[in-house]
Amino acid sequence: MSIVVGYFAYRAQANLPGVQLPDQGNLHIASADSPHVPYNSDPPTSGPHLPYIAPWGVHTRPIVRELQVHNLEDSGVLVQYNCECPELVAKLKVIVQRYDKHVILAPYPGMKSRIALTAWTRIDTLDELDETRVTRFIEAYRGIDHHK
Repeated sequence: MSIVVGYFAYRAQANLPGVQLPDQGNLHIASADSPHVPYNSDPPTSGPHLPYIAPWGVHTRPIVRELQVHNLEDSGVLVQYNCECPELVAKLKVIVQRYDKHVILAPYPGMKSRIALTAWTRIDTLDELDETRVTRFIEAYRGIDHHK
């Protein structure tokens, strides 16, 4: 019986969107400049973070990594982009605005991909918009609290 349960748990995990990364914990730090262990992804998906969150919704300025992580811990998903691409941003904005909370859209200059989707210990990266993939990621992880 335990083998059957384990198999279905594995299958459920295998079908979740994005790549799972090791959990780096949820230590609060005093400021974004406070020394802390390096994040294991960029953008980050867990680890040290500020004691408050960014407002949910659409942002026109980058959100510091140490703030992003607290939003992820508090049930959030971040959709970030790295381009001067008003058409793409407009399409992402339509997707993000379907949700009243627990989703953020923001620029993230310097990341390797054009689009990054992050949730607690999960990341997916895209170079072209796939609305179904973005929505599936948001639906899979939005609203799951990760406080320990």
